[in-house]
Amino acid sequence: MATLADSFLVDLDELSDNELDTIEEEDVDADNMEEDIDGELADIETLNYDDLDSVSKLQNSQRYIDIMKKVENALEIGTDMSNQGIVLEDDPEYQLIVECNTLSVDIENEIVIIHNFIRDKYRLKFPELESLVHHPIDYARVVKKIANEIDLTLVDLEGLLPSAIIMVVSVTASTTSGKPLPEEVLQKTIEACDRALALDSAKKNVLDFVESRMGYIAPNLSAIVGSAVAAKLMGTAGGLTALAKMPACNVQLLGAKRKNLAGFSTATSHFRVGYIEQTEIFQGTPPSLRMRACRLLAAKSTLAARVDSTRGDPTGKTGRLFRDDILKKIEKWQEPPPAKQPKPLPVPDSEPKKKRGGRRLRKMKERYAVTDMRKLANRMQFGIPEESSLGDGLGEGYGMLGQAGSGKLRISAGPSKLAVKVAKRFKEKNYGSSGATSGLTSSLAFTPVQGIELSNPQAAFAASQLGSGTQSTYFSETGTFSKIKRA
Repeated sequence: MATLADSFLVDLDELSDNELDTIEEEDVDADNMEEDIDGELADIETLNYDDLDSVSKLQNSQRYIDIMKKVENALEIGTDMSNQGIVLEDDPEYQLIVECNTLSVDIENEIVIIHNFIRDKYRLKFPELESLVHHPIDYARVVKKIANEIDLTLVDLEGLLPSAIIMVVSVTASTTSGKPLPEEVLQKTIEACDRALALDSAKKNVLDFVESRMGYIAPNLSAIVGSAVAAKLMGTAGGLTALAKMPACNVQLLGAKRKNLAGFSTATSHFRVGYIEQTEIFQGTPPSLRMRACRLLAAKSTLAARVDSTRGDPTGKTGRLFRDDILKKIEKWQEPPPAKQPKPLPVPDSEPKKKRGGRRLRKMKERYAVTDMRKLANRMQFGIPEESSLGDGLGEGYGMLGQAGSGKLRISAGPSKLAVKVAKRFKEKNYGSSGATSGLTSSLAFTPVQGIELSNPQAAFAASQLGSGTQSTYFSETGTFSKIKRA
C-alpha cells in the first residue's frame, strides 16, 4: 500500500510531464507563427506596387470571367419561370444569384484596392483631392478627368461632382503644392481608373441581373423596398441568408457613404442611411420623419428577408402587408394632434350641498350665529329713516335699532345657549379634587356682629354634608337615642 508521500511524488511527476508537453507545444506554435509571418513578409516584399496586375487580380481570374458570361447570357434570355417548382437551394439560377452576391462583395473590395493604388500615385499631383472626394468611383472619374492639368478652370467637372464640391476642388487646386506626374506614372494611374470604372460597370450588371430575379428570389423584400434596393442590399450583405441573419440596425447602414459637405450645413444631410434612402417610401416621407421611417423600413426589411430565406411566402403577400403597415404608420405620424375641446361648465345643482352634521357643527353654528342686534341693524322699516353714526344718513346705519319705542340704541341680549353651557360646566368643575385647600384661602371671616371670626371651613363643609339625610340622626356627634313610652 502506497504511502501519502509516494502519492505526492507521483503527482509531482505528472505535473512536470504536463509542463514539458505544453512547453513543447508552445515552441511548435511559435515556430509555425514565425514561418507564417516570414511567408507574409516575403509576399509583401515580392508584391510590386508599381504593377497594377500584381495589385488587382480579380478581373483576370477565371471565376470572374465565368460568372460575368453567365450573367450576360441570363440577361439576354430573360426570366425562366419553369424552375419555380424546384427547391430554392437546388435551383441553378439561385446558385448563380448567390455567386453574383459573393462576386459583388469581391468587386467592392477590389475597387477599394484600386482606389488606394490611384490615391498613392496621384497624391504627388493633388494631395488634397482624397480629402475632398471620398467615394472611390467619383475619385477615379475626377482623376481621369483632371489628369496632369494645372488650371482646373479648363476642366469641366459638371456631372461628376456637386457644384459645391467642384468650387472647393477648384479653389484648393489653385493653391496645391503638388507637381505634375511623369508620363509613365500618369499612364498607370489612368489605367487604374479605367479598371475601377470597368469593375463598377460589371457590378451594375450583376445587380441588374439580381434585380431581375428579385421577384422570384425575395418577393417579400422586393415588395417593401423595391427590386433595385433589394438587389443592392443582398449584394452588399453577401446573399439573402446573410441579410436575414443581419440585425435591422446594420441593414439600415448597408451602402452608407461618408458624405463631404465642404463646410456647409448638416441640417439637411441624412447620416447613417444607406440604400434604404433610395426607396420610394423614404423619398415620399417628410424630412422630419425620414429617420423614423428609415428605422421602420430596416426592421420590416429584415423580417421580410427572413421570410424569404425560409421560403415562407413565395407569393409576396407578407411583404405587401408589411408595406401597408409602414404606410399606415407614416400616415399616422403626419396626423395633427387632436384639437383641445372646450371644457363645459358643470351643471349647477338646484339642491343645496350636503354638509356633515353633528355636535361640532352645531356648536360652530351657535358660535357664529347672527345676533338679534345684528338682525335689527340689517333691517329697515318702511317710511321711517334709520339713524346713523354720523347723522343725516352719513356713516354706518343702525337700521331698526332704537325704533322699537324705547329710544335706546342698545337692546338687552339674552344669554345664549353656549354661554349657559360654558358657565354651568365651569361651575361644576372641581378644581380641588384632591381635598387640599388652596394657599390663598383663609380661616378668618368678617361678620357684622363679632367682627373677625375664626372659622373652621372643614367643619362647615362636614356640617353641610351631614345636615341632611340619615347621617344627621344616626351618626351625629350631638344626637342621642330617643325613648318611646308605651301607652
